[in-house]
Amino acid sequence: MFKFILRYFHDIEIAVESIVSNKLKSMLTALGIIFGVAAVIAMLAIGKGAKQEIMEQMKMVGVNNILINPVIPDKSSQSQDGEKQQKKFSRGLNLLDVEAIRETLPSVKRISPEISFNSTAMLNGVKYIAKLVGVSNDYFYLYNLPLVAGAFFNGFQEENGIQVCIIGANIRAKFFSKVDPLGQYIKFNGIWLKVIGVLQKTNVSLTGFEEKGVNVYNDNIYIPIQTMLLRYQNRALLNTKLVSEATSVSFFGGGGPGGGMSRIVVSSSDASTNVETNYNQLDRIVVQVTETEQLQPTTEILSRMLTRRHTGVKDFEITVPELLLKQQQRTKDIFNVVLGAIASISLIVGGIGIMNIMFASVMERIKEIGTRMAIGAKKMDIVVQFLAEAVLISVSGGFIGVFFGVVMAKLIEQIAGIMTIVSFFSVFIAFGVSAAVGVIFGYSPAKRASEKDPIESLRYE
Repeated sequence: MFKFILRYFHDIEIAVESIVSNKLKSMLTALGIIFGVAAVIAMLAIGKGAKQEIMEQMKMVGVNNILINPVIPDKSSQSQDGEKQQKKFSRGLNLLDVEAIRETLPSVKRISPEISFNSTAMLNGVKYIAKLVGVSNDYFYLYNLPLVAGAFFNGFQEENGIQVCIIGANIRAKFFSKVDPLGQYIKFNGIWLKVIGVLQKTNVSLTGFEEKGVNVYNDNIYIPIQTMLLRYQNRALLNTKLVSEATSVSFFGGGGPGGGMSRIVVSSSDASTNVETNYNQLDRIVVQVTETEQLQPTTEILSRMLTRRHTGVKDFEITVPELLLKQQQRTKDIFNVVLGAIASISLIVGGIGIMNIMFASVMERIKEIGTRMAIGAKKMDIVVQFLAEAVLISVSGGFIGVFFGVVMAKLIEQIAGIMTIVSFFSVFIAFGVSAAVGVIFGYSPAKRASEKDPIESLRYE
Protein backbone atom coordinates (compact mmCIF):
# COMPACT_ATOMS: atom_id res chain seq x y z
CA MET A 1 0.00 0.00 0.00
CA PHE A 2 2.85 2.35 0.93
CA LYS A 3 4.65 1.60 -2.34
CA PHE A 4 1.40 2.31 -4.23
CA ILE A 5 1.08 5.73 -2.60
CA LEU A 6 4.79 6.48 -3.01
CA ARG A 7 4.64 5.61 -6.69
CA TYR A 8 1.90 8.11 -7.47
CA PHE A 9 3.47 10.65 -5.14
CA HIS A 10 6.51 10.53 -7.43
CA ASP A 11 4.21 11.28 -10.40
CA ILE A 12 2.90 14.34 -8.57
CA GLU A 13 6.48 15.44 -7.87
CA ILE A 14 7.21 15.34 -11.59
CA ALA A 15 4.09 17.47 -12.23
CA VAL A 16 5.25 20.05 -9.63
CA GLU A 17 8.72 20.19 -11.22
CA SER A 18 7.12 20.83 -14.62
CA ILE A 19 5.01 23.71 -13.23
CA VAL A 20 7.97 25.28 -11.41
CA SER A 21 10.20 25.07 -14.49
CA ASN A 22 7.51 26.88 -16.57
CA LYS A 23 6.36 29.54 -14.07
CA LEU A 24 5.21 32.13 -16.61
CA LYS A 25 3.26 29.63 -18.70
CA SER A 26 1.63 28.15 -15.59
CA MET A 27 0.64 31.62 -14.29
CA LEU A 28 -0.87 32.65 -17.64
CA THR A 29 -2.74 29.33 -17.75
CA ALA A 30 -4.16 29.97 -14.28
CA LEU A 31 -5.33 33.54 -15.07
CA GLY A 32 -8.75 32.39 -16.26
CA ILE A 33 -9.29 30.46 -13.03
CA ILE A 34 -8.02 33.40 -10.92
CA PHE A 35 -10.38 35.92 -12.51
CA GLY A 36 -13.27 33.45 -12.52
CA VAL A 37 -12.97 32.58 -8.81
CA ALA A 38 -12.50 36.25 -7.86
CA ALA A 39 -15.55 37.28 -9.89
CA VAL A 40 -17.74 34.52 -8.43
CA ILE A 41 -16.78 35.39 -4.83
CA ALA A 42 -17.32 39.12 -5.41
CA MET A 43 -20.73 38.56 -7.06
CA LEU A 44 -21.89 36.19 -4.31
CA ALA A 45 -20.69 38.71 -1.72
CA ILE A 46 -22.77 41.44 -3.38
CA GLY A 47 -25.80 39.16 -3.44
CA LYS A 48 -25.34 38.17 0.22
CA GLY A 49 -24.95 41.82 1.18
CA ALA A 50 -28.08 42.81 -0.74
CA LYS A 51 -30.05 40.05 0.99
CA GLN A 52 -28.80 41.15 4.41
CA GLU A 53 -29.72 44.75 3.63
CA ILE A 54 -33.24 43.71 2.64
CA MET A 55 -33.58 41.70 5.87
CA GLU A 56 -32.51 44.73 7.91
CA GLN A 57 -35.01 46.88 6.03
CA MET A 58 -37.77 44.35 6.73
CA LYS A 59 -36.94 44.52 10.44
CA MET A 60 -37.12 48.30 10.31
CA VAL A 61 -40.46 48.47 8.50
CA GLY A 62 -41.90 45.81 10.79
CA VAL A 63 -43.53 42.50 9.95
CA ASN A 64 -46.97 42.49 8.32
CA ASN A 65 -47.30 46.27 8.47
CA ILE A 66 -49.55 48.35 6.21
CA LEU A 67 -48.88 52.08 5.80
CA ILE A 68 -51.65 54.59 5.14
CA ASN A 69 -50.25 57.95 4.03
CA PRO A 70 -52.15 61.13 3.10
CA VAL A 71 -51.97 62.42 -0.47
CA ILE A 72 -51.45 66.17 -0.16
CA PRO A 73 -52.84 68.02 -3.21
CA ASP A 74 -50.44 70.13 -5.25
CA LYS A 75 -52.26 73.33 -6.21
CA SER A 76 -49.86 74.20 -9.00
CA SER A 77 -50.50 70.96 -10.85
CA GLN A 78 -54.18 70.35 -10.20
CA SER A 79 -56.34 69.64 -13.20
CA GLN A 80 -59.93 70.81 -13.49
CA ASP A 81 -61.14 67.34 -12.62
CA GLY A 82 -58.92 67.38 -9.58
CA GLU A 83 -60.31 70.74 -8.51
CA LYS A 84 -63.86 69.42 -8.80
CA GLN A 85 -62.93 66.42 -6.69
CA GLN A 86 -61.38 68.60 -3.97
CA LYS A 87 -64.66 70.46 -3.58
CA LYS A 88 -65.97 67.31 -1.93
CA PHE A 89 -65.43 67.55 1.81
CA SER A 90 -62.89 65.20 3.39
CA ARG A 91 -61.49 65.43 6.88
CA GLY A 92 -58.34 63.61 5.75
CA LEU A 93 -56.60 61.04 7.90
CA ASN A 94 -57.61 61.52 11.53
CA LEU A 95 -57.93 59.72 14.83
CA LEU A 96 -61.53 58.75 14.03
CA ASP A 97 -60.17 56.68 11.12
CA VAL A 98 -57.81 54.93 13.55
CA GLU A 99 -60.65 54.04 15.91
CA ALA A 100 -62.85 52.86 13.04
CA ILE A 101 -60.11 50.58 11.71
CA ARG A 102 -59.41 49.18 15.17
CA GLU A 103 -63.06 48.40 15.86
CA THR A 104 -64.04 47.17 12.38
CA LEU A 105 -61.24 44.89 11.16
CA PRO A 106 -60.64 41.71 13.17
CA SER A 107 -57.40 41.01 11.25
CA VAL A 108 -55.74 44.10 12.78
CA LYS A 109 -53.28 43.16 15.52
CA ARG A 110 -51.86 46.61 16.30
CA ILE A 111 -52.40 50.13 14.98
CA SER A 112 -50.66 53.43 15.62
CA PRO A 113 -51.28 56.95 14.32
CA GLU A 114 -48.22 59.08 13.56
CA ILE A 115 -47.56 62.82 13.34
CA SER A 116 -44.02 64.08 12.79
CA PHE A 117 -42.06 67.18 11.93
CA ASN A 118 -38.44 68.33 12.06
CA SER A 119 -37.29 71.10 14.32
CA THR A 120 -34.60 71.95 16.90
CA ALA A 121 -34.01 70.16 20.17
CA MET A 122 -32.14 72.28 22.72
CA LEU A 123 -30.57 71.85 26.15
CA ASN A 124 -28.04 74.06 27.96
CA GLY A 125 -27.39 76.08 24.82
CA VAL A 126 -26.72 72.98 22.67
CA LYS A 127 -28.94 72.68 19.60
CA TYR A 128 -29.60 69.63 17.44
CA ILE A 129 -31.88 69.11 14.47
CA ALA A 130 -34.19 66.19 15.25
CA LYS A 131 -37.55 64.74 14.33
CA LEU A 132 -40.44 64.83 16.78
CA VAL A 133 -42.85 61.94 16.31
CA GLY A 134 -46.23 61.62 18.00
CA VAL A 135 -47.26 57.96 18.32
CA SER A 136 -49.11 55.47 20.47
CA ASN A 137 -47.41 52.71 22.46
CA ASP A 138 -48.20 50.18 19.73
CA TYR A 139 -45.72 51.99 17.46
CA PHE A 140 -42.71 50.57 19.32
CA TYR A 141 -44.01 47.03 18.88
CA LEU A 142 -44.91 47.62 15.24
CA TYR A 143 -41.30 48.55 14.44
CA ASN A 144 -39.53 46.28 16.93
CA LEU A 145 -37.98 49.16 18.88
CA PRO A 146 -36.57 47.92 22.21
CA LEU A 147 -35.64 50.19 25.11
CA VAL A 148 -32.20 50.20 26.74
CA ALA A 149 -33.46 52.28 29.67
CA GLY A 150 -36.72 53.56 31.09
CA ALA A 151 -40.25 52.63 30.09
CA PHE A 152 -42.84 53.20 27.37
CA PHE A 153 -45.79 55.58 27.77
CA ASN A 154 -48.40 54.56 30.32
CA GLY A 155 -52.16 54.90 29.85
CA PHE A 156 -52.43 58.14 31.82
CA GLN A 157 -49.67 59.81 29.79
CA GLU A 158 -51.24 58.75 26.50
CA GLU A 159 -54.79 59.78 27.35
CA ASN A 160 -53.94 63.16 28.88
CA GLY A 161 -51.16 64.33 26.58
CA ILE A 162 -48.49 64.55 29.29
CA GLN A 163 -45.22 66.20 28.19
CA VAL A 164 -43.01 63.09 28.27
CA CYS A 165 -40.74 61.63 25.58
CA ILE A 166 -38.67 58.63 24.54
CA ILE A 167 -35.41 59.55 22.81
CA GLY A 168 -33.20 57.89 20.20
CA ALA A 169 -29.56 56.95 20.73
CA ASN A 170 -28.12 60.01 18.95
CA ILE A 171 -30.25 62.35 21.07
CA ARG A 172 -28.89 60.69 24.21
CA ALA A 173 -25.30 60.94 22.96
CA LYS A 174 -25.74 64.61 22.08
CA PHE A 175 -27.40 65.86 25.27
CA PHE A 176 -26.92 63.19 27.97
CA SER A 177 -23.54 61.60 27.27
CA LYS A 178 -22.34 62.10 30.87
CA VAL A 179 -25.58 61.83 32.82
CA ASP A 180 -28.51 59.46 33.10
CA PRO A 181 -31.18 60.89 30.75
CA LEU A 182 -34.13 59.38 32.65
CA GLY A 183 -36.02 62.10 34.49
CA GLN A 184 -34.13 64.87 32.68
CA TYR A 185 -35.86 67.52 30.55
CA ILE A 186 -35.19 68.51 26.94
CA LYS A 187 -36.72 71.44 25.07
CA PHE A 188 -38.13 70.81 21.61
CA ASN A 189 -39.55 73.69 19.60
CA GLY A 190 -39.99 75.75 22.76
CA ILE A 191 -41.72 73.09 24.89
CA TRP A 192 -40.03 71.11 27.69
CA LEU A 193 -40.35 67.31 27.57
CA LYS A 194 -39.44 64.87 30.32
CA VAL A 195 -37.34 61.87 29.20
CA ILE A 196 -38.85 58.58 30.37
CA GLY A 197 -37.12 56.13 27.99
CA VAL A 198 -34.14 55.61 25.67
CA LEU A 199 -34.29 53.45 22.52
CA GLN A 200 -31.62 50.96 21.55
CA LYS A 201 -29.22 52.26 18.89
CA THR A 202 -29.94 51.27 15.30
CA ASN A 203 -26.67 50.50 13.50
CA VAL A 204 -28.16 50.22 10.01
CA SER A 205 -27.75 53.33 7.88
CA LEU A 206 -30.37 53.29 5.12
CA THR A 207 -31.44 56.08 2.81
CA GLY A 208 -34.03 56.34 0.09
CA PHE A 209 -36.52 54.00 1.76
CA GLU A 210 -38.65 56.48 3.72
CA GLU A 211 -41.52 55.96 1.31
CA LYS A 212 -41.47 52.23 2.19
CA GLY A 213 -41.76 52.98 5.89
CA VAL A 214 -38.08 52.58 6.69
CA ASN A 215 -36.98 55.04 9.34
CA VAL A 216 -33.67 55.48 11.12
CA TYR A 217 -34.72 56.04 14.70
CA ASN A 218 -31.55 57.34 16.36
CA ASP A 219 -32.37 61.04 15.74
CA ASN A 220 -36.04 60.81 16.75
CA ILE A 221 -37.88 62.03 19.84
CA TYR A 222 -41.17 60.21 20.51
CA ILE A 223 -44.12 61.67 22.41
CA PRO A 224 -47.71 60.46 22.93
CA ILE A 225 -50.01 61.32 20.02
CA GLN A 226 -52.24 63.40 22.31
CA THR A 227 -49.24 65.43 23.45
CA MET A 228 -48.48 66.21 19.82
CA LEU A 229 -52.07 67.30 19.17
CA LEU A 230 -52.37 69.36 22.36
CA ARG A 231 -48.92 70.94 22.57
CA TYR A 232 -47.60 71.14 19.02
CA GLN A 233 -49.90 70.81 16.04
CA ASN A 234 -53.43 69.70 15.31
CA ARG A 235 -54.22 70.46 11.69
CA ALA A 236 -57.85 69.50 12.26
CA LEU A 237 -58.25 72.78 14.18
CA LEU A 238 -56.63 75.00 11.56
CA ASN A 239 -58.39 76.65 8.66
CA THR A 240 -56.80 77.78 5.43
CA LYS A 241 -57.58 81.46 5.94
CA LEU A 242 -55.89 81.56 9.34
CA VAL A 243 -52.77 79.86 8.08
CA SER A 244 -52.46 81.95 4.91
CA GLU A 245 -52.69 85.19 6.92
CA ALA A 246 -50.41 84.14 9.75
CA THR A 247 -46.64 84.07 9.61
CA SER A 248 -46.12 82.97 13.17
CA VAL A 249 -49.13 82.40 15.44
CA SER A 250 -49.35 81.01 18.95
CA PHE A 251 -52.75 80.81 20.59
CA PHE A 252 -54.85 78.81 23.02
CA GLY A 253 -58.18 77.32 21.99
CA GLY A 254 -60.59 74.46 22.39
CA GLY A 255 -59.10 71.13 23.26
CA GLY A 256 -58.19 68.44 20.81
CA PRO A 257 -59.32 64.84 21.02
CA GLY A 258 -57.77 64.47 24.47
CA GLY A 259 -59.61 67.48 25.92
CA GLY A 260 -58.07 70.45 27.75
CA MET A 261 -56.39 73.55 26.41
CA SER A 262 -54.47 73.41 23.12
CA ARG A 263 -51.34 75.36 22.38
CA ILE A 264 -50.96 75.37 18.59
CA VAL A 265 -47.69 76.64 17.16
CA VAL A 266 -47.47 77.36 13.45
CA SER A 267 -44.16 78.44 11.97
CA SER A 268 -44.00 80.60 8.87
CA SER A 269 -42.54 77.73 6.85
CA ASP A 270 -45.44 75.47 7.85
CA ALA A 271 -47.96 78.17 6.96
CA SER A 272 -46.52 78.90 3.56
CA THR A 273 -45.82 75.40 2.38
CA ASN A 274 -47.41 72.48 4.09
CA VAL A 275 -50.35 73.25 6.35
CA GLU A 276 -52.18 75.33 3.79
CA THR A 277 -52.82 72.30 1.63
CA ASN A 278 -52.36 69.52 4.20
CA TYR A 279 -55.68 69.24 6.02
CA ASN A 280 -54.86 65.77 7.41
CA GLN A 281 -54.71 65.52 11.18
CA LEU A 282 -52.31 62.54 10.90
CA ASP A 283 -49.18 62.09 8.80
CA ARG A 284 -49.47 58.31 8.75
CA ILE A 285 -51.42 55.38 10.12
CA VAL A 286 -49.50 52.13 10.62
CA VAL A 287 -51.60 48.96 10.72
CA GLN A 288 -50.25 45.52 11.56
CA VAL A 289 -52.17 42.38 10.63
CA THR A 290 -51.88 39.04 12.40
CA GLU A 291 -50.80 36.90 9.41
CA THR A 292 -48.93 37.68 6.19
CA GLU A 293 -51.74 36.09 4.16
CA GLN A 294 -54.09 38.81 5.46
CA LEU A 295 -52.04 41.69 4.03
CA GLN A 296 -53.67 41.80 0.60
CA PRO A 297 -57.34 41.40 1.63
CA THR A 298 -56.90 43.82 4.54
CA THR A 299 -55.37 46.39 2.18
CA GLU A 300 -58.37 46.14 -0.14
CA ILE A 301 -60.85 46.48 2.75
CA LEU A 302 -58.95 49.48 4.14
CA SER A 303 -59.04 51.19 0.75
CA ARG A 304 -62.82 50.80 0.40
CA MET A 305 -63.45 51.72 4.02
CA LEU A 306 -61.37 54.93 3.96
CA THR A 307 -62.75 56.01 0.59
CA ARG A 308 -66.25 55.74 2.03
CA ARG A 309 -65.27 57.59 5.22
CA HIS A 310 -63.64 60.38 3.16
CA THR A 311 -66.79 60.86 1.07
CA GLY A 312 -65.30 59.41 -2.07
CA VAL A 313 -62.14 61.57 -2.03
CA LYS A 314 -59.05 59.40 -2.59
CA ASP A 315 -56.77 61.60 -0.50
CA PHE A 316 -54.69 58.70 0.85
CA GLU A 317 -52.49 55.90 -0.43
CA ILE A 318 -51.89 52.48 1.05
CA THR A 319 -48.57 50.63 0.75
CA VAL A 320 -47.32 47.32 2.09
CA PRO A 321 -43.55 47.74 2.74
CA GLU A 322 -42.89 44.03 3.27
CA LEU A 323 -44.32 43.11 -0.13
CA LEU A 324 -42.40 45.94 -1.80
CA LEU A 325 -39.15 44.80 -0.21
CA LYS A 326 -39.81 41.15 -1.08
CA GLN A 327 -40.44 42.16 -4.68
CA GLN A 328 -37.18 44.11 -4.60
CA GLN A 329 -35.43 41.06 -3.14
CA ARG A 330 -36.72 38.86 -5.97
CA THR A 331 -35.46 41.39 -8.52
CA LYS A 332 -32.05 41.47 -6.85
CA ASP A 333 -31.95 37.66 -6.71
CA ILE A 334 -32.53 37.45 -10.46
CA PHE A 335 -29.88 40.11 -11.04
CA ASN A 336 -27.40 38.24 -8.82
CA VAL A 337 -28.06 34.94 -10.61
CA VAL A 338 -27.31 36.65 -13.93
CA LEU A 339 -24.11 38.18 -12.52
CA GLY A 340 -23.08 34.85 -11.03
CA ALA A 341 -23.69 33.08 -14.35
CA ILE A 342 -21.58 35.67 -16.19
CA ALA A 343 -18.80 35.28 -13.61
CA SER A 344 -18.97 31.48 -13.91
CA ILE A 345 -18.26 31.75 -17.63
CA SER A 346 -14.78 32.95 -16.66
CA LEU A 347 -14.22 29.64 -14.86
CA ILE A 348 -15.30 27.69 -17.94
CA VAL A 349 -13.03 29.81 -20.14
CA GLY A 350 -10.20 29.23 -17.64
CA GLY A 351 -10.83 25.48 -17.77
CA ILE A 352 -10.73 25.49 -21.57
CA GLY A 353 -7.44 27.41 -21.36
CA ILE A 354 -6.00 24.76 -19.06
CA MET A 355 -7.11 21.99 -21.42
CA ASN A 356 -5.55 23.73 -24.43
CA ILE A 357 -2.24 24.30 -22.65
CA MET A 358 -2.18 20.71 -21.40
CA PHE A 359 -2.82 19.37 -24.92
CA ALA A 360 0.05 21.53 -26.15
CA SER A 361 2.20 20.30 -23.25
CA VAL A 362 1.49 16.68 -24.20
CA MET A 363 2.67 17.36 -27.75
CA GLU A 364 5.83 19.06 -26.48
CA ARG A 365 6.69 16.21 -24.12
CA ILE A 366 5.99 13.17 -26.27
CA LYS A 367 9.61 11.93 -25.95
CA GLU A 368 9.46 12.33 -22.17
CA ILE A 369 6.24 10.26 -22.12
CA GLY A 370 7.84 7.59 -24.32
CA THR A 371 10.96 7.43 -22.14
CA ARG A 372 8.94 7.06 -18.92
CA MET A 373 6.78 4.31 -20.40
CA ALA A 374 9.87 2.53 -21.82
CA ILE A 375 11.48 2.29 -18.36
CA GLY A 376 8.36 0.86 -16.73
CA ALA A 377 5.85 3.64 -16.18
CA LYS A 378 2.24 2.51 -16.60
CA LYS A 379 -0.61 4.37 -18.27
CA MET A 380 -1.99 5.38 -14.85
CA ASP A 381 1.35 7.02 -13.98
CA ILE A 382 1.11 9.22 -17.06
CA VAL A 383 -2.55 10.04 -16.31
CA VAL A 384 -1.70 10.98 -12.69
CA GLN A 385 1.27 13.12 -13.81
CA PHE A 386 -0.64 15.26 -16.32
CA LEU A 387 -3.87 15.32 -14.31
CA ALA A 388 -1.96 16.44 -11.21
CA GLU A 389 -0.36 19.21 -13.26
CA ALA A 390 -3.76 20.51 -14.42
CA VAL A 391 -5.29 20.25 -10.93
CA LEU A 392 -2.34 22.00 -9.27
CA ILE A 393 -2.59 24.89 -11.74
CA SER A 394 -6.34 25.27 -11.16
CA VAL A 395 -6.06 24.89 -7.36
CA SER A 396 -3.23 27.44 -7.18
CA GLY A 397 -5.34 29.76 -9.32
CA GLY A 398 -8.24 29.11 -6.96
CA PHE A 399 -6.20 30.17 -3.90
CA ILE A 400 -5.08 33.36 -5.61
CA GLY A 401 -8.61 33.97 -6.92
CA VAL A 402 -10.06 33.65 -3.38
CA PHE A 403 -7.65 36.33 -2.16
CA PHE A 404 -8.48 38.69 -5.03
CA GLY A 405 -12.22 37.96 -4.63
CA VAL A 406 -12.19 39.00 -0.96
CA VAL A 407 -10.18 42.12 -1.79
CA MET A 408 -12.52 42.95 -4.68
CA ALA A 409 -15.60 42.58 -2.43
CA LYS A 410 -14.10 44.98 0.15
CA LEU A 411 -13.15 47.50 -2.56
CA ILE A 412 -16.70 47.40 -3.97
CA GLU A 413 -18.08 48.06 -0.47
CA GLN A 414 -15.69 50.98 0.11
CA ILE A 415 -15.88 52.62 -3.33
CA ALA A 416 -19.46 51.92 -4.46
CA GLY A 417 -21.04 51.95 -1.00
CA ILE A 418 -22.71 48.55 -1.63
CA MET A 419 -22.94 46.17 1.32
CA THR A 420 -20.93 42.99 0.60
CA ILE A 421 -20.65 39.88 2.77
CA VAL A 422 -18.06 37.21 1.93
CA SER A 423 -19.29 33.92 3.32
CA PHE A 424 -17.43 30.65 3.84
CA PHE A 425 -19.99 28.99 1.56
CA SER A 426 -19.15 31.27 -1.39
CA VAL A 427 -15.39 30.69 -0.90
CA PHE A 428 -15.93 26.93 -0.66
CA ILE A 429 -18.09 26.86 -3.78
CA ALA A 430 -15.70 28.99 -5.85
CA PHE A 431 -12.64 27.03 -4.74
CA GLY A 432 -14.38 23.68 -5.18
CA VAL A 433 -15.44 24.61 -8.71
CA SER A 434 -11.88 25.67 -9.57
CA ALA A 435 -10.55 22.27 -8.41
CA ALA A 436 -13.31 20.48 -10.33
CA VAL A 437 -12.43 22.48 -13.45
CA GLY A 438 -8.82 21.21 -13.18
CA VAL A 439 -10.02 17.60 -12.96
CA ILE A 440 -12.63 17.84 -15.73
CA PHE A 441 -10.55 19.76 -18.25
CA GLY A 442 -7.25 18.10 -17.31
CA TYR A 443 -8.43 14.49 -17.66
CA SER A 444 -8.73 14.47 -21.45
CA PRO A 445 -5.14 15.63 -22.16
CA ALA A 446 -3.85 13.26 -19.45
CA LYS A 447 -5.71 10.31 -20.96
CA ARG A 448 -4.44 11.22 -24.42
CA ALA A 449 -0.85 11.30 -23.10
CA SER A 450 -1.24 7.86 -21.50
CA GLU A 451 -2.43 6.34 -24.78
CA LYS A 452 0.74 7.26 -26.67
CA ASP A 453 2.70 4.31 -28.08
CA PRO A 454 6.13 4.20 -26.36
CA ILE A 455 8.05 3.26 -29.54
CA GLU A 456 6.38 5.97 -31.68
CA SER A 457 6.94 8.47 -28.88
CA LEU A 458 10.68 7.70 -28.75
CA ARG A 459 10.93 8.13 -32.55
CA TYR A 460 8.94 11.43 -32.48
CA GLU A 461 10.92 14.41 -33.77
